[in-house]
Amino acid sequence: MISIENVTKRFGSLLAVDHLSLNIDRELFILLGPNGAGKTTTVKMLTGLLKPDAGQISINGIDIIDQPLDGKKQFGYAPEYPNLYDKLTPREFIDFIIKVYSTPEEQGLARMEKLFDIFEISDRRNELIEDLSNGMKKKVSLVTALVHQPKVLVLDEPTVALDPKAARHLKDMLRGLVDKGVTVLMTTHILEVAETMCDRIGIINKGQLSVIGTLEELRHSYGKDQSLEDIFLKITGETKATKVDEFLRSE
Repeated sequence: MISIENVTKRFGSLLAVDHLSLNIDRELFILLGPNGAGKTTTVKMLTGLLKPDAGQISINGIDIIDQPLDGKKQFGYAPEYPNLYDKLTPREFIDFIIKVYSTPEEQGLARMEKLFDIFEISDRRNELIEDLSNGMKKKVSLVTALVHQPKVLVLDEPTVALDPKAARHLKDMLRGLVDKGVTVLMTTHILEVAETMCDRIGIINKGQLSVIGTLEELRHSYGKDQSLEDIFLKITGETKATKVDEFLRSE
C-alpha cells in the first residue's frame, strides 16, 4: 500500500506539489498530468529521492522519510530515464540488485532468467550496458524493478522507448501482478495506455490532485461519451479552440 498524506514540496518560489494526499492499494493506479504538474516530483518523494517539505509518505506502513532503508526495500522502481551502471553487463547489474534486496540467489536468478526471456534481452546479457540502445536499457531497468518480487511497483513512464511487443508484455504483466495483490503506481503521457490499463486515475495539475476515480466515475462527472483525452483536457484547462487552432488560422 502507498500512503501520501498532505505532502508539499517547493523549489524556491515554485510550489511543485501542494498538499497532496493519495492512498493506493492493490490496484493499478495511473497518475496523469501535463508537463510540470508535479508527477515526477511526487514519484521522487515517494521513492526517497527527494524529501518533502511537509507531510508523510509510507509504503506498506513504513515511513519512507524516517525509515528510508526499510522503506526502499518495499518497492521496485523504474524511472523514466534509466539510471544504470554503464560498465556492468545486464547480468552483472541484476545480480547486484538481487544482492542489494537480499533476495535468495536461486530465486532471484530464476526470476531474472524469466524476465530476460520476456523482454528478449537474454542474448544481450553479457554486453556492457553502455553499448545497449535506449530501449534495451529501459528493459533492464524494468527487470531491476521486478526481479526482487516487490509488492509495490513505482513506474515513471514505463512504456517510453519500448518496442510494441515489450510494451504489450509489460501491460499484461502489470495486470497479472495486480490480480495477485501487487500495488502499482504508474505515470504516463500516453492516454491510450492509461485508458486501457487503469483501475483508477488521478489527474494532477499545478501540484494539486484535481480529480481521482475510475474511468467510469470520471465519465459520469464529465460526460459518458468522453474519452480520457477529452476529460484530461477539460480538467487541465484546455479547450477545443486550442493555440494550435489559432496558429493554423493565422497561417
